[in-house]
Amino acid sequence: MATSIASVHLLFLVIMTSGFPFHKAACIETEKEALLKLKQGLLDPSHRLSSWDGDDCCKWRGVVCSNRTGHVIRLNLRSLEDDGIDGKFGGEISHSLLDLKYLNYLDLSMNNFEGTKIPKFIWRIPPQLGNLSRLIYLDLKEYFDLNAYSDESRQNDLQWISGLYSLRHLNLEGANLSIASAYWLQAVSMLPSLSELHLSSCGLSLLPPSLPSSNLTSLSVLVLSNNGFNSTIPQWLFQLRNLVHLDLSFDKLGGSILDAFPNRTSLEKLKKMGSLCKLKTLILSENDLNGEITELIDVLSGCNNSSLEHLNLGFNKLGGVLPNSIGNLYNLQSLLLWDNLVVPLK
Repeated sequence: MATSIASVHLLFLVIMTSGFPFHKAACIETEKEALLKLKQGLLDPSHRLSSWDGDDCCKWRGVVCSNRTGHVIRLNLRSLEDDGIDGKFGGEISHSLLDLKYLNYLDLSMNNFEGTKIPKFIWRIPPQLGNLSRLIYLDLKEYFDLNAYSDESRQNDLQWISGLYSLRHLNLEGANLSIASAYWLQAVSMLPSLSELHLSSCGLSLLPPSLPSSNLTSLSVLVLSNNGFNSTIPQWLFQLRNLVHLDLSFDKLGGSILDAFPNRTSLEKLKKMGSLCKLKTLILSENDLNGEITELIDVLSGCNNSSLEHLNLGFNKLGGVLPNSIGNLYNLQSLLLWDNLVVPLK
C-alpha cells in the first residue's frame, strides 16, 4: 500500500515538472463585452487599445485575468509619460465597468477626461457600487480637471467609497472634494484595510482634531498636501501605529510644530506604541509652523531605533539651534530646513 501511494506521489511530481499543459481559464464573454463597451466610450488618440480585439480579452493590453477563473481582476489604463498630452485617454467611462465584478485593481490615472467628474454610477452611490466591492487598488490621479473647482457640477462627494470596503490603495489627487471637507476623514475611516491614501490638491478645508474611529490601523502612507486646512497639527496624525510616510506640505498649517505632542506622558506613549518611531518620511514644508527646532529634533530622536530617513521642514518659521541629538537619527538621509531661523551646528 505504501509503495502504491509513493508511486502516485512520484507520478504527480513528474507531471508537475514536465510542462504538462494544465488548462488556463479563458476570458469571460460578458466581461469581454463590458470591456468593449468601455473602449467605445474612450478617446484613444495613441491607439493604445488596438489590441482590444479577438476572443481572448485576457491578452489585451492593460487587462489581467485570473488564471483559475478567467475573470478580469486588474485593469490598468494609466497614461504613460511617453504618451504625452496628446496621447492620454479622453471621453467617458462607461457604466459597463460595473460588470467587472471581480475587479480588484483599477488605475485610470494621468489621463485627460476634460474635467468630467467621476461617472454618476460611482459618485451617486447606486446599489450597483457593491459590484466593485473586491477592489483593493483605485488610482484616479489627475483623472480630474484641476481648473474646474468653481464649477459645482464637478464637485465630488466621498459617500461612494463606503462600498469599497476592501480598498488598500486610494489615490484621488486633484479631485474636487470640497463638499466632503466636513466628513472626508470619517469616510476613509470606514475602510479598515486602507494602507495608502493620497488626497493631495483636493480642496479640503478641514483637518479634524480627532479620529472618528480607530479603523485606520493599517494606514502607512498619508498624503494630504496642498489643501487649505488653516489649522494646527492634530495629535491623531502621530497616533497611527503603522504610518511611515506623512506629507502635509502646502497646507496652511500654523501654530507650534509641537502641538501634536502636548506633553511628555503622551510622547512616551507614542514611542511605546511605535507610531512615532516608524516614520520614514515627514514632510511639513511650505506652512506657517513655528517653535523650537531643538525640541522637535529631541522628540524625533528619542526613539531607541528611529526609522526617519527624510525630514522636510523648509519654508516655515522655526527657530532655535540644531541640537546634537540629531546624530541619533541614524537613518536620516535628507534634512531640509530652507527659509527658517534655525542656527546650524557649530
